[in-house]
Amino acid sequence: MAHEPVLPTPEAADLLDLVRDIADRELAPRAARDEERGAFPRDAFGLLGDAGLLGLPYPAAYGGGEQPYEVYLQVVEELAARWLAVGLGLSVHTLSCFPLAAYGTEEQRAGLLPGMIGGGRLGAYCLSEAQSGSDAAAMTTRARREDGGYTVEGAKSWITHGGVADFYTVFARTSEPGSGARGISCFHVTADTPGVEADPPERKMGMASSPTAVVHFDGARTEQRIGDEGQGFAVALAALDSGRLGIAACAVGLAQAALDLAVAHSRARRQFDRPIGDFQGLSFMLADMATGVEAARQLYLAAARRRDAGLPFGTRAAMAKLFATDTAMRVTTDAVQVLGGSGYTRDLPAERLMREAKVLQIVEGTNQVQRMVIGRDLARSADASARPPQ
Repeated sequence: MAHEPVLPTPEAADLLDLVRDIADRELAPRAARDEERGAFPRDAFGLLGDAGLLGLPYPAAYGGGEQPYEVYLQVVEELAARWLAVGLGLSVHTLSCFPLAAYGTEEQRAGLLPGMIGGGRLGAYCLSEAQSGSDAAAMTTRARREDGGYTVEGAKSWITHGGVADFYTVFARTSEPGSGARGISCFHVTADTPGVEADPPERKMGMASSPTAVVHFDGARTEQRIGDEGQGFAVALAALDSGRLGIAACAVGLAQAALDLAVAHSRARRQFDRPIGDFQGLSFMLADMATGVEAARQLYLAAARRRDAGLPFGTRAAMAKLFATDTAMRVTTDAVQVLGGSGYTRDLPAERLMREAKVLQIVEGTNQVQRMVIGRDLARSADASARPPQ
């Protein structure tokens, strides 16, 4: 059963056709080769920028596409289905632009956003540190007020596009240590700022084409604080709510690619004079894979539609990220099983998809953190419903 997206407008359908054409023609043929070499596809992001795809959910007044999240996420899914490094890269770039678009001053938006979302510049989101991953409020990177601006000191870890980004959205402490989430602020720092340096990329089990690195800020100066001083943690959480939907869309794209590969193999491979997909054991496995992929897709789209309608969506974003990434891990693992020995070799993409799926259960909040978010929301809802009427 081929995936047939339901889109809100003819314009959105045309957009997705364009994305599929670019992805099939320019991305899919080179994904395996470049992943093997660990080559970062900067030209691919230039191509996306030229096609107007780097700022899809942002206002047209600043060079964006002014598309609903429901449409933008399906673009991310299509790209990730061909090459996760590009789909995830678009999601991270969109995440990096969110704080300035949502919390920046009008002067900042007018001066910076056009280049960020319409000019081919690539962003990175700098929240995690070596000792403060899930506990982001424990960060130690500092930003000191000096001469009308700030000087940033510290290091950020596990930064997608670290060392290749044009700008960094950086969260740093602007109050004394121990002040927790209340003492964090958000900053826009360009990559050419003196004192900004990145370590060599991490050697990861998958997504070698997407550089992940420690980024150092050694006296890096910026005058671009985003939002109020001390508002940074709220900005970070708001950005991650949307970013988790991007990860969910990437997971669905990856799982769809694995499902398509497994189904095609099940029809082409014959044993005992019949296609192996005709055997009930394999047929039921494929049915479960397809059901999981479609359920994950509908979960992220439902959350996106709530976001587009201005309704609370954070808990549903956590659900979508949790379910879609767990589904991607299961579906890619099953795809390797369907392909048998061939699936375990690098001659076919199944093993790469399986290795890539694992990181999606970790980035932008581990799936254990997503369960915490969902559980806390359930507890708050239960407590609220238990209160006597006033």
